[in-house]
Amino acid sequence: MKTLLRNNEQIVKKGVANLQKGFETVGGSLILTNQRLVFEPHKINVQRGPIEIEIHSIQAVAKVWTKFLNLIPLIPNSLEVHTRAGQKFRFVLFGRDSWKREIESRR
Repeated sequence: MKTLLRNNEQIVKKGVANLQKGFETVGGSLILTNQRLVFEPHKINVQRGPIEIEIHSIQAVAKVWTKFLNLIPLIPNSLEVHTRAGQKFRFVLFGRDSWKREIESRR
């Protein structure tokens, strides 16, 4: 994990994930701590900045389909995180039920 942990912050879950950004898919790691959800892209991606979502800012977590070209549903293996500020982040990952439970239990 490249992101520095804060005081009293602990990693709860970590795994490989892709972030769907429109037509682009960014590969990387998804890390859930007791304070935030962090996506760290791999170095080979064009978009390299991490995304940090504070746990208290998460409004909802929904199981969704991975879409080809952001239009055609392919596989039901994605998780969409909605923030109170109206942002949506869609992560393609393994074990989305487990991720959903863990995130929801921290809110």
